[in-house]
Amino acid sequence: MKTGKNDVTRNSIGIMDGMGAVPYMTLLGQSFSEPGVSAAPPATPQGGTKDLLAVSGLSGSRIFRLFRIARELKATPRSGPASQWLSGLTLGLLFEKPSTRTRVSFEAGMHQLGGQALFLPSDTIQLSRGESLGDTALVLSRYLDGLVIRTFEQSTLEEWARHATVPVINGLTDLCHPCQALADLFTLMEVKESFTEDVFHGLKLAYVGDGNNVANSLIEAGAKVGMHVVIGCPPEYQPDPGIVERSREEAGRTGATIEIVHDPGEAAENADALYTDVWTSMGQEQEQAERVKILAPYQLNERLLSRAKSSAIVLHCLPAHRGEEITAAVLDGPQSVVLRQAENRLHVQKAILTEWLGRPWP
Repeated sequence: MKTGKNDVTRNSIGIMDGMGAVPYMTLLGQSFSEPGVSAAPPATPQGGTKDLLAVSGLSGSRIFRLFRIARELKATPRSGPASQWLSGLTLGLLFEKPSTRTRVSFEAGMHQLGGQALFLPSDTIQLSRGESLGDTALVLSRYLDGLVIRTFEQSTLEEWARHATVPVINGLTDLCHPCQALADLFTLMEVKESFTEDVFHGLKLAYVGDGNNVANSLIEAGAKVGMHVVIGCPPEYQPDPGIVERSREEAGRTGATIEIVHDPGEAAENADALYTDVWTSMGQEQEQAERVKILAPYQLNERLLSRAKSSAIVLHCLPAHRGEEITAAVLDGPQSVVLRQAENRLHVQKAILTEWLGRPWP
């Protein structure tokens, strides 16, 4: 085929630098659109896997390392050495669901560590117009240093992790909410004023209500650290059976116990912490009337709180619906630590960011 001076194939295009022309494909590395060429393998952060998809993927020692880092970062002045720890790094937040605490804590955390965050609602990018998830993940991996994904299906999150070459962090799925559960356990450690690895041994955390994503992650987390976790829920709304089974296997190695009961009073009996969450999660709004009817006996109220230890704390991951899953007297009462719990999302996620974005805290 005859070609003129300006007729060149794509692979022959060069960009000039001080040494001469650099071939297009050399400059860009492996193109995601080239047949038979895969993306470069992702870098694995220190001490674990590339991604944070569920608490089950963490070791107990990794969890306690995160708690140590979170405690140190919480005590470190914002103008101190941590203020530029992630300087030059950018985190993408790709959300398909509304968010207050997850979004703000990750954005504020990146800023406080010297990095920046970009909020990417899924309906504002080309993903909403038919671009494939795989192509989007590969392109964003060339711009960003990490992704927080907040979506519906766990399988969607896992697809992001398969395609992205940067760390992917679970900002919530219908199955799991690992960042929340980690912050919850860190809060319990703070209240107990003990940061040794046996702090959870002998403690009982009772979760009452819908056996949802938060309950699933609390089960996984409790199994990792040797805690007694009891879920009090109706038969219609039990935690994921696969997570329960795998967590009980883990519990056999750590000394934890995982119980599922249907009597909220039995769950709350002699508990060190009582926990609840909304009865109708995002995407379940059409089920609200039925859920309220079935879950009404599981309200966290003064009567249920009286079944726990007198020193028990009250946890709720928020947002809360006073008068529904929890009474105002309990949520706003002296045993409630929900505001500290919400604040600790920031500190634990800052620890997560230092670990997973490749600049681990000492």
